[in-house]
Amino acid sequence: MDMHGTVVYAIGDVHGCLDELRALEDRIVRDAQRFSGRRIIIMLGDYVDRGPHSRRVIDHLMGPPPKGFLRVCLAGNHEVALLLYLDGYLSRETWLGYGGRETLFSYGVDPDRLISLYGSSEQADARIREAIPASHIDFLRTLPAMVCSDEWVFVHAGIRPGVSLEAQDEADLLNIREEFFQASHRLDRWVVHGHTIVDVPTLDGRRLDIDTGAFQTGRLTALRIVGKYGRLLSSQD
Repeated sequence: MDMHGTVVYAIGDVHGCLDELRALEDRIVRDAQRFSGRRIIIMLGDYVDRGPHSRRVIDHLMGPPPKGFLRVCLAGNHEVALLLYLDGYLSRETWLGYGGRETLFSYGVDPDRLISLYGSSEQADARIREAIPASHIDFLRTLPAMVCSDEWVFVHAGIRPGVSLEAQDEADLLNIREEFFQASHRLDRWVVHGHTIVDVPTLDGRRLDIDTGAFQTGRLTALRIVGKYGRLLSSQD
């Protein structure tokens, strides 16, 4: 991605928090008025689970971005977990414990009631799968795992140290923690990510984690990048 002449706003993990996302987008639109050139919003993944409005968040992200902006949505590990369950590679119990219960509530499905009706059966899974629109599933399947420029990397969890960007494993991009954190001072690009909740985003070497746990705190965070300079914005500003 060419970031020359571009203002980029990276947004951390949403987790079903539509009100916070709308508030942050409003803040971004106001902030961007001072800049000319291209404007891009990069969503860092984890749109579903844990918070109350997963379905509405997906609807929102499938719709048009704020006027005058492009929007790129990356995959998070929670989107992949949902797809793994739907495709039969992850058990219902595991997915529900992962935050899928809240996601199903947002689609009007009570999994406990379904299980009481059908038992732990394929019928219950079939009803759950029917509740999620095919358009949402198709959208989630198209999400890339990483966007990068000559100096910046945008990714959900982080990157594997010592591995070229072209050779990164998607499982690392979506899930890595400690190995990435320990190498933060040896990175050759700035890496903006989410996945691990922090109270206050703080630069650690050349990485910045902007997941402020919106579903717990009500605070969704964005990083605005212009050239080599960044500024944090919050849905609570």
